[in-house]
Amino acid sequence: MLKREDNERVTRSGRGTPLGRLLRSYWQPVALVSELPADRPVKPVRIMGEDLVLFRRDGHGWGLVGRYCAHRGVDLAFARHEDGGLRCLYHGWLYGPDGRCLEQPAEPAHSNFAEKVRIPSYPCRERNGIVFAYLGAGDPPPFPAYDCFSAPEEYTFAFKGWWECNWLQGVEGGIDPSHVSFLHRFVGEDPREAYGQQFSEEVEGTGQKLSKLVGDSYRPDIEVEVDAHGLRVFALRRLTAAIKHVRITNLVFPNAFVVPFGNSKAFCQWHVPIDDENHYWYMILYDFDEPTDKETLLRQRLSEVSLPDYRPLRNRSNNWGFDPQEQRDLTYTGMGLDINVHDQWAVESMGPIQDRTVERLGVSDRAVTANRRLLLRAIDAAEAGKPLPGLPLDGTAARGLTGPLAIDTVAPADGWESAWREREAERRSRSPWAADTPPAPDADADAPGADAPGVARA
Repeated sequence: MLKREDNERVTRSGRGTPLGRLLRSYWQPVALVSELPADRPVKPVRIMGEDLVLFRRDGHGWGLVGRYCAHRGVDLAFARHEDGGLRCLYHGWLYGPDGRCLEQPAEPAHSNFAEKVRIPSYPCRERNGIVFAYLGAGDPPPFPAYDCFSAPEEYTFAFKGWWECNWLQGVEGGIDPSHVSFLHRFVGEDPREAYGQQFSEEVEGTGQKLSKLVGDSYRPDIEVEVDAHGLRVFALRRLTAAIKHVRITNLVFPNAFVVPFGNSKAFCQWHVPIDDENHYWYMILYDFDEPTDKETLLRQRLSEVSLPDYRPLRNRSNNWGFDPQEQRDLTYTGMGLDINVHDQWAVESMGPIQDRTVERLGVSDRAVTANRRLLLRAIDAAEAGKPLPGLPLDGTAARGLTGPLAIDTVAPADGWESAWREREAERRSRSPWAADTPPAPDADADAPGADAPGVARA
C-alpha cells in the first residue's frame, strides 16, 4: 500500500505537479497519424489536463499548439488550416507551428502587436504511425533505439484506446505478470485466432496454448531487475523438473511497457493521461518475421471501439458486456474474447483513481512495488534536477537503449538465464530487420549510469 500523499504524487499529472513535470520530460504519444486525414489534418488533443491542437505542417512534420486563440479565447480546433499554420475563424489571427502570431488582419498595417503574441507550442516527431510530442522544458531528448521505433513501418501496426481511469492503473496492469493466469484464461476451449493471439498461440516446445499453460501454472516465480530502460520482469513457471516457461516483459519508464505477442511479435504500449481520471493507451505492435497485415488488425480493433474517441464499446456503462452464461461456459471473465476488455475492466473497476492506501500487496506483486519505488524516486529526482531513468542525454546514449527484450519461451530449468537470450538472439538473427539490433549484453544492468541514464529537463 501507499501513503495517501504518495498516491497523490504518482497519480496527479497536471501542469506544475511533480508527476506532471516528470512525464513531460519524456516524449509522449498525442495522436495516431491516421486521425489526421488529408481533408482535415487538424485535431484537438487533451493530454495531462492541457488542451492543444495538432496539425500537419506544410510540406512535412507536425505542429502542436495551445487550443485557444490569445485574442478572445476562441477554439482553434475549428481554425482554418492555411498559410502554414492555423487561422482563427473569429478575426483571422494566424498562428505558426511555433505558436507565434504571424498575422492580425484587423490591426493597423504598421502595428507590431503580433510580434508580442504567442500561444504554447511543442515539438513533435512521427514514429511508426504515432505522433509523439515533447511537452517539457528545454531541448527534447533524442528518441531511444527501441524495437518499436527501429522496426520498418511495414512491420508495425499502431492503435489506441480510451480507458476511464488513471494512467498508473493501466501501467500497473501491464507489468503484473501473475494476472494472466486468471484474467485471460478460458473455462472452455480457447477459440481466439485474432487479437489476443499471444494467449491462443501454441508456446514453442510445449504443445500447449499459452492460455492453458499459464492457467495451469498459476504460481510463477517473479523476478525483477533494474535496466537502463526501466525494469525487466521475469515470470518463471516450472513445467517439469527439467523445463521452465520463461515470459519476459518490461517497464519502459515512465509510462510504457513491452510485452511479447505470440512467437514472432511484441508490442510497446504507452499509457498517457488525458486528465487524472482518464487516459489513452497507445500501442506499436512489431513483427520480427514478416510485414503486418494492417488491414486485418485495423478491422479487428475498430470492431471493438467507437470513433472518433476510440472509446471501447464494452465499458462501465454496460458492465463491460458481462454475460454470466459466458462466464460459466467459456471465458473466465464473461466479457468476450478481446483481452483488452479484460485488462480494461480490471483497471477501470478500481475506480477513477485507485485508493492504494487500502490495498494489500504480496510477493507476486514484486513488479508493481518495484515500479512504485522507481517512480517515486524519479519524481524526487526530477524535482531536484537529477538524472532520470531511460532518458538519454545524447545520440550515443539513445542508441544504447535497444529492445527491450520481451519473449515467451521454454528453457532448461538449470541455465534458463542464458537460454532465453540465445533464443532471442536466434529470433533476431532470422529477422529481416532486427539482425543488426542484437540483444543487450548480460552486463547492461551494471553499465555506467544504467539505473538512470539521463537528466531532468522539467
